[in-house]
Amino acid sequence: MKLGFIGCGNMASAMIGGIINNKICNQDNIIASDAYFPALKKAEETLHIQTSSDNKAVVLLADILFLSIKPQYYETVIKEIKDSISENQIVITIAPGKTLNWLSDNFDKPVKIVRCMPNTPALVCEGITGVCANELVTQTELELVLKVLSGFGSTEILSENLMDVVVSVSGSSPAYVFMFIEAMADAAVADGMPRTQAYKFAAQSVLGSAKMILETGKHPGELKDMVCSPGGTTIEAVRVLEKNGFRSSVIEAMKACTKKAKGL
Repeated sequence: MKLGFIGCGNMASAMIGGIINNKICNQDNIIASDAYFPALKKAEETLHIQTSSDNKAVVLLADILFLSIKPQYYETVIKEIKDSISENQIVITIAPGKTLNWLSDNFDKPVKIVRCMPNTPALVCEGITGVCANELVTQTELELVLKVLSGFGSTEILSENLMDVVVSVSGSSPAYVFMFIEAMADAAVADGMPRTQAYKFAAQSVLGSAKMILETGKHPGELKDMVCSPGGTTIEAVRVLEKNGFRSSVIEAMKACTKKAKGL
């Protein structure tokens, strides 16, 4: 199996790194292209993969081709490579807003297409990727794609109408979580804790809390109630968060994110 990446930025590099580290595919069988030369040089030095400045060269060598470029470049790149795509290749996209129908129309011929939406925790092999495919992708091919994507985290198959929701709940959400951790650390610093320790306490608390949800299967509200003793410190903090619209702010931000994704 040979993998090709058109676009070798941070997201693609995280994906490639996980795929290599988890022995899904050897680096000798991975090739990437990028219009930005420093990105190619970095990939060569850190990932030890083949690189090229020619997108078509990547297409010709790949069994599975990732279009890991920004949404605004999709139309141009597809126009460049579509005549080089064969009926046996699988094309994987990571762009929000670019539907299977839009992609098929731009390729202007039958192409096996898988849409996916990874997130940056792929950098530490803790990503989650939403996946949907067109009717030309067989079950066996989809299972192969899921195996590749599992190299940098977990995967979930869902209907295409939910892909824009995936953008807000996982694709963009690490930014919200980082802001939350930063805010908690700032508060701890304000109360006298050294910043390095503040970040460690805040980040570990978020990590541990997330793990409790995933491993216990308990509802987040139930786990929250377990921490909130009557008349205690935690319920007082929750009271202030609710007073200031904590949950409402998160919901509105995510709805705005989903709306933006649909418009790309």
